[in-house]
Amino acid sequence: MPLTDVRIRSLKPANKPHKYSDGGGLFLFIPPSGSKLWRMAYRFEGKSRLLSFGAYPAVSLKDARERRDEARRLLAKGIDPSAYKRQQQEARRIAERDSFQNIAREWHTTRMTAFSAKHQGTVMYRLCNYIFPFIGTAPIARLEVQDIMAVLRPLEMKRCHETSRRVLQIINQVFRYAVITGRARHNIAADLRGALHPRQVTHRAAVLAPEKVGQLLRDIDAYDGYFPLVCALKLAPQVFTRPTELRAAQWSEFDLEAAEWRIPAERMKMRRPHIVPLSTQVVAILRELQPWTGTGKYLFPSVRTEARPLSDATMLNALRRMGYQKDEMSVHGFRSIASTLLNELGYNRDWIERQLAHGERNEVRAAYNYAEYLPERRRMMQEWSDYLDRLRTSKAGQA
Repeated sequence: MPLTDVRIRSLKPANKPHKYSDGGGLFLFIPPSGSKLWRMAYRFEGKSRLLSFGAYPAVSLKDARERRDEARRLLAKGIDPSAYKRQQQEARRIAERDSFQNIAREWHTTRMTAFSAKHQGTVMYRLCNYIFPFIGTAPIARLEVQDIMAVLRPLEMKRCHETSRRVLQIINQVFRYAVITGRARHNIAADLRGALHPRQVTHRAAVLAPEKVGQLLRDIDAYDGYFPLVCALKLAPQVFTRPTELRAAQWSEFDLEAAEWRIPAERMKMRRPHIVPLSTQVVAILRELQPWTGTGKYLFPSVRTEARPLSDATMLNALRRMGYQKDEMSVHGFRSIASTLLNELGYNRDWIERQLAHGERNEVRAAYNYAEYLPERRRMMQEWSDYLDRLRTSKAGQA
């Protein structure tokens, strides 16, 4: 006699296990503990087998019957339902293990260690907020181009073009890692080249005409403010490092006797150590600064606390107070000045690029090239400071 929900709810446990048949091999098994467990008895290749469907009421009578019928269809095709169930469970386990989210987190843990904590946090933020909600649980090997576009389309519609480009870059790197580790056959993100809105190149404002550079140097010399800030502004055109590298400069990185500033890899954008040869003019500025901040960590501590360096806004505001507007000059513009004028002066492009610490495409070479062209760069940096001195004293810009 088939079971009913009313009868199932009325069944009570006994001292011994009991079975209550529903037909077709399906029965309810009730041990002394009182659990109500669905089972199916069947034969496969002449042997008795038992299949478990779960417990009532989590698995309803209707669900149990549907699972029994599915098992009987498998048997009719010559498939063992128990083996099929194990295969499905294993497939789900593999799919969960190889989900985009799990592989992305593994990639982030193993491949992002060389980057700063700030950059690692930014990447994880983009993963959690822009990517995982769309494709996080999907097996990476089953993702299609349209799945990736579903991640990018909302950002493109909001005109967040730079963010969408960064998000695609992350997805591309995760797919590359999945291919390398054997979890995906093809990097489908690479098929989306050219699919996004063209990148808007942001030009950093800078005065580039020699006579205007000379005026900028004179304006800096005349600037009356916090002395470490004044020194930072004087050094910016001389050493032309990235603003963050200059602002957070630490006394432990400097050897004034050797006239060298060695910036460790963890403070560099490209995560490679960098050597800045110091001209006599730069050493003189540093020696003048030493009595002010030499006993602390930073060359240019914040006005409010010695525990932090100057902010980029502090240097930028100083330029604005000198009268330089947003479209005229930026803190990053000191690098543009050096790059442009050094090239115009005929210096070797490789020397300039190495001193600017631009990325090296050859990774093997990049690991060793931080001291490359060092004698030539020493000469170039001294001649550059001499050239700036001539611009400073020549109102016509004839250096």
